[in-house]
Amino acid sequence: MIATDPEKHTQYAWKVVHVLEGQGGGSLFAKTHPQSRNLWVDTPLNPDAKISQSVAVFDIDNLDKGYEVLPIAEWANLGDGPKRVVQPEYNKAGDEVWFSVWNGKDQRSAIVVVDDKTRKLKAVINDPRIITP
Repeated sequence: MIATDPEKHTQYAWKVVHVLEGQGGGSLFAKTHPQSRNLWVDTPLNPDAKISQSVAVFDIDNLDKGYEVLPIAEWANLGDGPKRVVQPEYNKAGDEVWFSVWNGKDQRSAIVVVDDKTRKLKAVINDPRIITP
């Protein structure tokens, strides 16, 4: 992790402040929110389907504890396909995290909504119009 607040913490700006061991290589996005105690990390480029179809969640108050793996693609219930889980995004309130589940170009994709506090599935948006371009 790097610090990115050059105005209030210039001594740490753009410097490594902590190294986390996640599920493996292939991460694109790590996300948290000012109202959250979680750090969500995707791994859509990892060649292992079990890893690319899930996310790691860290407790930011206890980073050394490790991470919990959530089976986001399994929750999407899309059937066959690569189902790469990508780009956690918070809602404005910071109590939900939304994930895109990208599937093959001729297969349905989905959006999975997770409760940030409980880390439990809240909803799956699964519509024939959701196709990964």
